[in-house]
Amino acid sequence: MEAWIKDIAPNLYSYRKRFWQSVDQTVSMFLIAGGIAFVLGLLLGLVLTITHKDGIKPNKAVHFILNLIINAFRSVPFLILLIFLIPFTRSLVGTAIGVTGAIVPLVFGTVPFFTRQVEAALANVDPGKVEAARSMGSSTLGIILRVYLHEAVPDLIRATTITAISLIGLTTMAGAVGAGGIGSFALNYGNGQNHQDIVNACVLILFATVIILQTIGNALARRTTNRKLLSFSGRTKTEAAK
Repeated sequence: MEAWIKDIAPNLYSYRKRFWQSVDQTVSMFLIAGGIAFVLGLLLGLVLTITHKDGIKPNKAVHFILNLIINAFRSVPFLILLIFLIPFTRSLVGTAIGVTGAIVPLVFGTVPFFTRQVEAALANVDPGKVEAARSMGSSTLGIILRVYLHEAVPDLIRATTITAISLIGLTTMAGAVGAGGIGSFALNYGNGQNHQDIVNACVLILFATVIILQTIGNALARRTTNRKLLSFSGRTKTEAAK
């Protein structure tokens, strides 16, 4: 195997240690920024949903301000956002380069996108089920957990998958401006030194990663959708028996 790689990708083989370091950096950026963005995006999406004029806790001021902030960050291209946040990133984590310096702009670039995805997923929840829960005296937290999040699981999985794939792209863009990772490796060791086999390897590993993420996301979404359909079918049979 090693001899085969050395034969078809000699430059990649020469920089193999640096290549795996780059992969590790990309994985670190993806997991850390992705975890933070998932929690914040989910919370902000819930707040936007429940504070909407038709939500369970309407609040025009909160909804307007949050909506404005999200739109503002979504309107800025990621590379410009990355540069814009350099002073803030340095003051917050002490550096604007490397994996640590990339986390802050990656979070700012991902959270608004995921928030909108969550908001769209929650908007598909049947309003009748929300009203039914309210009429039975469910608390706001109860409605969020047992209605919104429970009913929107398949759509939330799809939203998370889309966001995760988008985040992979953002990590490579961040790498091009000093964050390290696959993007930096492909630019500096591949394109910069005219080593096409390195560029090809980076493209292949990113392609494989996206395929794996999409496959897992599709499988989970399909499984949870089937679970909901079976549950609905079971309730219908029970009601029919009565």
